[in-house]
Amino acid sequence: MSHSSTQQLLATAQQVADAVAVAAGRKPADMLLKNARIVNVITQETAPGSIAVAGPLIAGVGPAFDRAEAAQTVNLHGRHICPGLIDGHLHIESSLVTPAAYAEIIAPRGVTSLVWDPHEIANVSGTAGIAWCIESAYGIPMNIWIDLPSCVPSTALETTGAVLGVAELDELLMHPAVIGVGELMSYAAVVGGEPEVLAKAFLGDHYRRVVDGHCPGITGRELNAYFASGVGSDHESTALEEAREKLRAGAFMMIREGSATRNLQELLPLLTAQTADRIGFVTDDRLPSELLSEGGVDDLVRKAIAKGVVPELAIRAASWNTARYFGLARRGAIAPGYFADLVVLSDLERFAASAVYQNGRLIARDGKLDSGILAAGAGRTVDASAVINSVRIGTLRTDDLRLTAPAAGSAVRCIQPVAGQILTTELQLEPSIRDGAVTADPDRDIAKLVCLERHGKNGGIGVGLVTGLGLKRGAIAGTVAHDHHNVLSAGISDRDIVTAIQRLGQIGGGFVVAEDGAVVAELALPIAGLLSDKPLAEVDELMQAVDRAAAALGVTMPAPFMTLSFLGLPVIPELRLTDLGLVDVGAGAVVPLAVTQT
Repeated sequence: MSHSSTQQLLATAQQVADAVAVAAGRKPADMLLKNARIVNVITQETAPGSIAVAGPLIAGVGPAFDRAEAAQTVNLHGRHICPGLIDGHLHIESSLVTPAAYAEIIAPRGVTSLVWDPHEIANVSGTAGIAWCIESAYGIPMNIWIDLPSCVPSTALETTGAVLGVAELDELLMHPAVIGVGELMSYAAVVGGEPEVLAKAFLGDHYRRVVDGHCPGITGRELNAYFASGVGSDHESTALEEAREKLRAGAFMMIREGSATRNLQELLPLLTAQTADRIGFVTDDRLPSELLSEGGVDDLVRKAIAKGVVPELAIRAASWNTARYFGLARRGAIAPGYFADLVVLSDLERFAASAVYQNGRLIARDGKLDSGILAAGAGRTVDASAVINSVRIGTLRTDDLRLTAPAAGSAVRCIQPVAGQILTTELQLEPSIRDGAVTADPDRDIAKLVCLERHGKNGGIGVGLVTGLGLKRGAIAGTVAHDHHNVLSAGISDRDIVTAIQRLGQIGGGFVVAEDGAVVAELALPIAGLLSDKPLAEVDELMQAVDRAAAALGVTMPAPFMTLSFLGLPVIPELRLTDLGLVDVGAGAVVPLAVTQT
């Protein structure tokens, strides 16, 4: 993988020398930001002063630079200025747009850096997909580091488009844009001591990089075994005591507030003076609508302040803490020698950004990205050959979806998603049977759930049941299905399920709503079946249209396509569906639809 396109994530020797010269007064600054109220996230205090900038670096901070010479002077008239925010864990793929389109909306809100685990694209396109991610991040107004996907596939209970083993990760870890090993989701394999998984965790020790965690709900000896592997963080806690136990075990706790996973309110009591350096804010997965209405990790800062956290500490959880955990050189604070990633705030309490600087250049003002940066980005192309034409669906018939009725009196397993979380529960229900087959039953809020392998490997089909969506008729389907990203479809009509799935093959992936054998709404995601090449606002309009079409079929579950996408994730309890069948996550095994009678 070429290093030639890597964005500037490290300072050069000349840039450091220039910053030293400016700080010592031997040469004028390139820019002076004067009359500011500087938020110091290191000491958690705010004080008046000025900031002298040399190239991409901060040369000096404080009243000593109030009268420093500079090529450009900007008077902030007493406004607050803080370090640019850093989102410590997210999957850009969940935004459904490219990194450039993501940055256009989020960077003007004060988020200047992020750590991207391209787990979704890697599951579809492997190392070539990761190379596309790195190339796509070059030249955009945001610092992007890559956290290498460690679980491709996440388990042996799914079929993915690629496999990343220790050898592949070992080679990728040498790339300067790579910051660590991404969330180790196969926590049961870690606890079980599987050599291949432990070897992935040990890569962190070998390269002196972090290894991120993913261990929902585990406790006691299992939790100790998981962190003994070298894993350093967790972002999957949903309960306060769960998070406290992980914090006591030495984990860097990432408090998550995504679209379907809202954990900030429950976990915010963790953020205290005693734990000030061990908490980081992350978004993980956010859909276009939330990105446009709420923003990115700035949303967590705003909400934390509103709930009584002092601004300096709330901002620290989205900057300095994250930078220190990942070992980001010269990032996350306003201090001499640090990169000039800065946010000028018109309102500190509301965290309202009036101007944003990234690597010393003004990139946004009053919520809008600089037009020159947009123009430069519009003229840049990235080779996408590795991430297109990835949806390969053969002939599908309604007979392929048949669920043979179990023995009389037997119950069947049914997946029930937990609203506001990515957890599911297993229900055991009396089946609805017609013509010797288990069927969907809209009167009982039971839909058929289908997972179809789409990478051109084996064409496997898993079929089960799901409740809680509210579907009354028709079907919904998508190629966003964590983490294997096979096709997932929920429907009342087998005919409509087939219609929706076949349409996904024709448009290269995305989301489809079908009724009475016809497509009624769709959003095409031709990049790996996960991303659009359109602007975020346009994608949001199309996303809202498919959500409305789903609601017209009776769907009541919020963010139905995101909920659908997690029903195939076999590393989060309790019951899931992959192309291999129903998966009991706790047992780590495929189980039959019918419950064995005892």
